[in-house]
Amino acid sequence: GGGRVTVGVGAMASTTHPSRAVAALVVVVGAFVAGAVAATALSRRVKGEDHGDVVGVDGVGRGGGDAVRCVDVERDVGGVRGVATVPSTSAFDASDEILREQFTRNVQFFGERGQSAVRDAFVVVVGLGGVGSHAAHMILRSGIGKLRVIDFDQVSLSSLNRHATATRADVGTAKATCLKKHFAEIYPEADVDARVAMYEADAEEELLGPWFGTSQEPDFVVDCIDNIDTKIALLAACVRRNIRVVTSGGAGAKCDPTRLRFADIADCAADPLARAVRYRLNKEYKIQGGITALISIEKQRCELVAEMELKEGETLSDYQVIPNFRVRTIPVLGCVPAIFGMALASHVLTEIAEAPFDGEPLIVLRSKQYDTQLERLRERENERGREVANMAVDLEDVIYLVREVWCALSARDTSNKRLKAYWRNTSGLSLTRWDPAKGATLDNLVLLTTDEADAHDAKCGLEGGFIALCDEEPDLAAFVTSRLNRVKLDFGIP
Repeated sequence: GGGRVTVGVGAMASTTHPSRAVAALVVVVGAFVAGAVAATALSRRVKGEDHGDVVGVDGVGRGGGDAVRCVDVERDVGGVRGVATVPSTSAFDASDEILREQFTRNVQFFGERGQSAVRDAFVVVVGLGGVGSHAAHMILRSGIGKLRVIDFDQVSLSSLNRHATATRADVGTAKATCLKKHFAEIYPEADVDARVAMYEADAEEELLGPWFGTSQEPDFVVDCIDNIDTKIALLAACVRRNIRVVTSGGAGAKCDPTRLRFADIADCAADPLARAVRYRLNKEYKIQGGITALISIEKQRCELVAEMELKEGETLSDYQVIPNFRVRTIPVLGCVPAIFGMALASHVLTEIAEAPFDGEPLIVLRSKQYDTQLERLRERENERGREVANMAVDLEDVIYLVREVWCALSARDTSNKRLKAYWRNTSGLSLTRWDPAKGATLDNLVLLTTDEADAHDAKCGLEGGFIALCDEEPDLAAFVTSRLNRVKLDFGIP
């Protein structure tokens, strides 16, 4: 009785009665235990092991404490069954210490206001292949609050060389739900709406409409579709709905990351996909510009590859699973679509955060010879008379026809079949209609010498003249038809 006990806690020590010492020891031990439990819980949450009661695509908890709680529901979009996430609360709490630490570098870059804009934004990514998966991935990693990802396709073994997150275990699963699954491990507090669907006009409201249970419209749409028909329908819808949109050109068969440029779609003749989109947007929707596109000015190194051998009487269209979708593939070096996707993400994020960048301009060098060709075609059409005159091409189309299709040579020049001679003098050449019964459109213009063009117009202008020409010169007719069929393929013209 009456003894003194010294209890040391860290660098602090005090003397007290034994019973009080025991009580103090219990408090200290309890504090250590509580701290250990809290630290473990924090560690588990940071590692994504503690998901609270947020439901993921596979029914497994994906959330984090008081973060957004979501419920997955199947939705039928355009006849394709998909999975959609319906949030029951608002976006994450900006004061959350884990989230602030996770996005601290973004805050340092954009500032509080800019990162808050990113956090509160709603972005839609359509097309989740090599380009789209990387775009969605980096947008998600940068702290976007609401992300809708859309694709009807599945992960394949051959897509693993370029997909942002997919592994072999994901082969055969929908690309949209694959991304959602991996995103839940990166940023479980985000609202991710995975749609297994193809974008189609009749599904516009379902896919581009407001976020569930709110009136919030998309702040940005990222178009990473590689099918022309679907692509132009999406872009036209975005213009009509006044939604900011950025579109990707072709990333296949290219390898030089220094050749990427952002430009208005009106100036993107250097990229075959963007050029075709530009033409169709103007022709079908009277949209001539105002859409930002990301393109590579590098020439493609490889041609399209058919994935099957055709039997006698078969065509590639016989193997189309979905009408108007490709049945040939283009070789892809996986790092290039990844760079495309990350560049698109950078554009979207900086625009949302109100910190846009001015990229290196796309320099378009135009020779006077192309202006001359356009003027000659215009004069030739005017001579046909106002009733039949039909100029459906512009300067960019003329450059494409002269350089890419006719190689700056007359269709009657035998060297046209083996040379690409962009440097040739075209002063003696003129574009004219191949079939005079059709308009002066991309898929009906042939390059001839001016004398040949005059003779062609005179002969084919007679009744039955064009049919007679094709009968008399079948090799020429077959050659010109093959070139014009290439134009149709390039521009998705039926």
